[in-house]
Amino acid sequence: MTYRINVLFEKDEHGYFAYSPQLKGCHSQGETFEEASENIREAVELYLETMTPEEIRQTLPGELITTTIEVAVA
Repeated sequence: MTYRINVLFEKDEHGYFAYSPQLKGCHSQGETFEEASENIREAVELYLETMTPEEIRQTLPGELITTTIEVAVA
């Protein structure tokens, strides 16, 4: 079965940190975006393998939608 999992990436001076807000404790990292993407994909797959189909249905209710906004601070 295929699932759509929300994953967020944060970049800092050490590389990329990736995590899924839907899957508590599921996170990974990598020196490049590509490496972090591969690592979080593997982490998500392993995480889901530990769950029953019912647990997965309850945990993955929908998609997270994100955007970037610009704000001015005085």
